[in-house]
Amino acid sequence: MASGASKSAAFVLLILNVLLYFIMTVIATWAMNHGIQLSRETASALPIPARIFPIYFPIGNTVTGFFVFFAILAGVVGITTSLTGLHNLLQLNLPHLQAATTSSLTSLAFTLLAMGFASKEIDIGWTDSNLRTLEVVTIMASVSQLFCTVAIHSGLEEALMQFRRLTGVV
Repeated sequence: MASGASKSAAFVLLILNVLLYFIMTVIATWAMNHGIQLSRETASALPIPARIFPIYFPIGNTVTGFFVFFAILAGVVGITTSLTGLHNLLQLNLPHLQAATTSSLTSLAFTLLAMGFASKEIDIGWTDSNLRTLEVVTIMASVSQLFCTVAIHSGLEEALMQFRRLTGVV
């Protein structure tokens, strides 16, 4: 990167993302475990279609099962892409920056999907404090990942301009 501003911003945001995605994964995994343990006794009183539905959660509302599943998925993908993004960002060459950009976009897509379910769960209402914490962490992670993606893209553009100047390609 030509200037260190976008590199340092992306570096700090990637470290923040690792922490946010770790918290998101831990809370979502707890919610999944809690839902699995409570679903047997709660679902036994439900009528047949709801009883055999695989993503029934006795905690939260009707969106909770989807939200928790995609929060786990976004958390795991986010942790791995943030760690590989840190590695790629420290290499300071064009192919590694392109790989960091691609992984950042992948993580952003999964996180925005989980944030969409978090927004729907907030809209429906009736959730406990642990799920509200997961909703807030998911929204914070999506905003942080968006800023990180923008910072990595700007660093990639700087590196491409510098590469074109050095090679004389227009």
